[in-house]
Amino acid sequence: MPSHPSNLELQALSVLWHEGPSTVNVVHGALPDGRQRAYTTVLSVMQSLERKKLVKRIRSGRAHTYEPAFSQEIIVRRATDDFITNAFGGRLGEAVLATLSAGSLTPEEKTNIERELQRHKTMAAKKTVKKPAAKPAKKSVKKVAKKASAKKAAPKKAVKKAAKKKAPAKKKAPARKAAVKKKAPAKKAAKKAAKKKVVKRAKKVAKKATRKVVAKKATKKAAKKATKKKVAKKKVAKKAPAKKKAVAKKKAPAKKAAKRAKKK
Repeated sequence: MPSHPSNLELQALSVLWHEGPSTVNVVHGALPDGRQRAYTTVLSVMQSLERKKLVKRIRSGRAHTYEPAFSQEIIVRRATDDFITNAFGGRLGEAVLATLSAGSLTPEEKTNIERELQRHKTMAAKKTVKKPAAKPAKKSVKKVAKKASAKKAAPKKAVKKAAKKKAPAKKKAPARKAAVKKKAPAKKAAKKAAKKKVVKRAKKVAKKATRKVVAKKATKKAAKKATKKKVAKKKVAKKAPAKKKAVAKKKAPAKKAAKRAKKK
């Protein structure tokens, strides 16, 4: 929120709002009250406004111009609130009448004021329309509902108290907990035994499978050996007739010679 300016500072700001960015000379010659003041006085006012960050100083060559940092609406609203509160005790109607009687209005100002008054009238009418007429009835209904709920809650509270009184019978719960604790190791042991059985069965199945594999390998080896023996026998059987023929051929001339010798 910007800091509050003094009366003379407000006059200087009004010049900047209406004339735009201005030098100290322009502000000095256009102050609304028309009093004669020294240049240094207006310069110190502008410097004070700059320290309060209500104006910005812009350098253009050797000259320095000042422009307002906030709009007129923001600064004046706070000043008018203070004025109405301090001078009229917060009564806006009296403040408006006093300001209207302070001087004459231009036609444009009159139309602006009439437009603002019409806007206030429409806003007030909308507010009255929005207010529902049956609010007290709703409040009474809510009160009745609360009473009824309180009446219903009373027997429930009595039942809860009676249940709390009977609660000591629940002391058997520790015994149940102890029984559950005792059963827990038995369950663990049963689980371990079941796991061991499963492992044993798996081992037996694995042994049987390995035995079958070994037996298959042995039968294959035996079949190979048998086939080798058969092949060897066949070879031997083929070679035997050839040997007999060769021996017979060798013996034949000897027999013939013996026959011839007997004939002679």
